[in-house]
Amino acid sequence: MILSKSGITDVFKSTITGDIGTSPITGAAILVTCAEVAGIIYSVDAAGLLPCTVTNPGMLTAAVSDMQTAYTDAAGRSNPDFLNLGAGNIGGKTLTPGLYKWTSAVIIPTDVTISGGPDDVWIFQVAGTLTMSSAVKITLSGGAQAKNIFWQTAGTVTFGTTSHFEGIILGQTGINLQTGASINGRMLAQT
Repeated sequence: MILSKSGITDVFKSTITGDIGTSPITGAAILVTCAEVAGIIYSVDAAGLLPCTVTNPGMLTAAVSDMQTAYTDAAGRSNPDFLNLGAGNIGGKTLTPGLYKWTSAVIIPTDVTISGGPDDVWIFQVAGTLTMSSAVKITLSGGAQAKNIFWQTAGTVTFGTTSHFEGIILGQTGINLQTGASINGRMLAQT
């Protein structure tokens, strides 16, 4: 799923499996083709990709409100289990369940493992940018599920070429996937 308040763009030909939408910006800010999306494309108006766009401003307004609430909730969690782990470089680490907080940027230059059970939760609070290098991947182990992994980021998120990411991104600013990058999760960007 991709949800943005300011638009969705891509470089043809991308593959998006899941629903996408933008609000409050017009559907004209959805710059993907119908063939690239295996899911529903939601728009606040008929300016979107016709005939494959579903116009549903009420649902999108609620979704954006929920996105902002989730971001605020994740950002407001206190008493982290891990503070500034790796001074922001988490490459090569195995991350166990808990609340992680960084007061600056986070980089992922080498593979990372997220390890825990299917009901465990990870919340990553990132005050700066989140950057994943090209060809790097996040792997889940022990039954960990992407739906329980939350990356709350104040800065821009960038995934390098052919990288693979796991989890839900609650981004205050842009989320960028470079050529061949993939994500198992959701991308929720406020701008």
